[in-house]
Amino acid sequence: MTEFPETRSALLHQIRSPDEREAWDEFTLAYGPVIYRMARRRGMQDADAQDLAQTVFMQVSGAIGRWEKGPEKRFRHWLRRVVKNAIVTALTRSPKDKAVGGSDIQGVFAVRCDSEQSVEQELLFEHKREQFLRAASIVRSEVSEDTWYPFELTVIEGKTCNEAAAMTGKSIGNVYASRSRVMRRIRDEVKRLEQCDS
Repeated sequence: MTEFPETRSALLHQIRSPDEREAWDEFTLAYGPVIYRMARRRGMQDADAQDLAQTVFMQVSGAIGRWEKGPEKRFRHWLRRVVKNAIVTALTRSPKDKAVGGSDIQGVFAVRCDSEQSVEQELLFEHKREQFLRAASIVRSEVSEDTWYPFELTVIEGKTCNEAAAMTGKSIGNVYASRSRVMRRIRDEVKRLEQCDS
């Protein structure tokens, strides 16, 4: 994984208008799960992490018109700062009667200590993970259950090919072939999604 991929220029142009519902749906579909998982890893509760994602989208909506692309002004860098600042703000904003210390303070410390590079690597990892999940969902809808199930058993559930063969009643060679076919289709779909994002 080299670096967090750029968001399509056309999509960035479209989301400058809050009326572009389809563009905003695409943007939130791509980045919502990424922001959510980053917040959860820093100790935020489910509802708070969902609120944080919405807060980030509102901040992006309000500021995207002032953001301009340039060699030193890449969108991913700007978004990384918005997410990091939103997490710090959410973790430091607490009710007056809340005890001091604990995981919230540790979460703030962890966010403040994160290097710019580690946050970007986390965004890259999460973005790649989300692309894989989207690609897998597309491929699953296109292949038969007979082809998908050996892949699910061996790649997702971590079973050996021998175990998968016994569970499905297929030969080991058939399990390998099904798994390879699905993996190849997912790789192709990920490439297609990356081209759509660039």
